[in-house]
Order: sequence, then structure tokens, then C-alpha cells
Amino acid sequence: MSAVICGSLAFDTIMTFEGRFSEQILPDQLHILNVSFLVPALRREFGGCAGNIAYSLRQLGGKALPMATVGTDGAEYVERMDGLGISTEFVRQVGDTYTAQAMIMTDRDNNQITAFHPGAMMQAHVTRIEARADIKLGIISPDGRDAMLQHAEQFKAAGIPFVFDPGQGLPMFDGKELSHFVELATWVTVNDYEAKMLCDRTGLSCAELSERVQGLVVTLGAEGCEVWIDGEKTVVPPVKAEAVVDPTGCGDAFRGALLFGLEQGWPLERCAALGNRVGALKIATRGGQNYTLTDAQIAG
Repeated sequence: MSAVICGSLAFDTIMTFEGRFSEQILPDQLHILNVSFLVPALRREFGGCAGNIAYSLRQLGGKALPMATVGTDGAEYVERMDGLGISTEFVRQVGDTYTAQAMIMTDRDNNQITAFHPGAMMQAHVTRIEARADIKLGIISPDGRDAMLQHAEQFKAAGIPFVFDPGQGLPMFDGKELSHFVELATWVTVNDYEAKMLCDRTGLSCAELSERVQGLVVTLGAEGCEVWIDGEKTVVPPVKAEAVVDPTGCGDAFRGALLFGLEQGWPLERCAALGNRVGALKIATRGGQNYTLTDAQIAG
């Protein structure tokens, strides 16, 4: 069975700042912010939420169907996905625009500042979701605004259960729109910062949100994650990483594992535990799609 992964395919330009952002940004001078960071290390990686989640799911043995758009410079990305055994059936190439680009700067404490050019992603809504016998579930990850709104409605209409994962796209939506996403979704996953924003905009607590879906997962980075079901919270402990090299794509690695577990029919806590393990393995490598998983690592 397959999982439809709605989101971006992007090229990530990743830069490393050897200091701390907190030492360079003066809180009382934010109204005249003008900073420059020296980044001696720079590299370009394949990224985007749909690409990273699909990569994680494929590493675990699942079948990923990313639904995304690329620009005139996207042929290399499509070829790579084909080579990895990831279906490109729902990947559309758009003319007269670039593939989405993310410029990510990470400091020594693994804090990140990201600038994102959406490019072809803004036409992601053109591709529709339809019911199909081999599609078991899906996920709405950060994408074009219209695509996220329309794909959520299409998942619901097709009877396909899905995860709402707004990520960095969350600020695009007001409280009414976010509440509607939750009504349509089967599960919701956010990180702790996004959880606070989601609660603030909807006026609902995590407990209340979890009563409207089958489960809410709040990731806490190195602290593991929270699983909320029917208003009750369970803390799923973290997995200690062997090395902390690059946090880029860790959340997406977690979500690929979440989809894999849900496809197997596992309880949400077990899905989250696998997500913690895969995230800890991913953080030991650079980029969002350069790690490999062995059966022994997956089993823990």
C-alpha cells in the first residue's frame, strides 16, 4: 500500500555559522536588525518536506507517492527519486519557474534561520487527490497555501485518512482555517513551537485538539515527543544520537517513520518511538536525504 505525501521538493543550500545567533542578535535592537553571518561551510542538498518524508518512508521499506511540483531545473531531482525507487507519478514539472529553494543557516547550538523561495511549489494545487485502491493514507506537509487547503478537502472527500503536518507553513493560516484542517485530518503532528502557535490561533489546548482527531504528536527534539490521545498525554522518550551533525530534515525523517507505522496499523506511541529513533539516526548525517537505515538500526 502507498502513502501520498503532499509537500515541497526543494534544493537546500545549507550554511554553517560557527557562532551563536543569540550572541549576534540584540533583543532590544530588533526594530533595526542588520546582521551578517560568516558561513565558511556551504553545500547544496536535495530537500523539501515531501522529498525528505518520502526518502525516510522508502528507507523503512514503505511505498511513497510524493505529490509535488518542480521547476525547469528539477530534472536532476526527478531522476534521483526514480533511482531511489521513489515513485514520481505525482511529480509535475512546471515551466518558467525554479524548483523551490531553501537557504538554511545553522549555528553551533543547532538553531536555524531559513529563507524559502517557493517557486514551482505555488502551483502544487493543480494536481488533485483521487481515491485509489492502493492508496492507504496521506500527509499534508508544508506546501503552497492553495495546495494545502485543497488537498486536505480532497483527502477527506476520497476517504483517505491523513496527517496534518503544517510545519513552517502554519503561519499562512488563521484560526478558523487551522480548526478546519483539524476537523478534516485523522492525525496532527507539530513541533513544540508550532504546537503553541496552533493552540494560540485555534484557541484550543493540545488536549482539546487531540479530542478532535485520532491523535496529536508534538515533537520535542532531543527531549523525545508527546503523544496526545483523547485529551491524555504520553511522553515518548528520546533516542540518544551517536553524533549531532545536522538537524536539517530530522522532523521529516520522524514523519516518514510516523507514516510507516500508521500504515502498519501500529499504536501511535509505537509510531512515535520509531520516529524518535529515525530522527536520532538522521541527525548524525548532513542533509535531509543522505542517511541509510539498516534493519538492526530500525529495530533498535
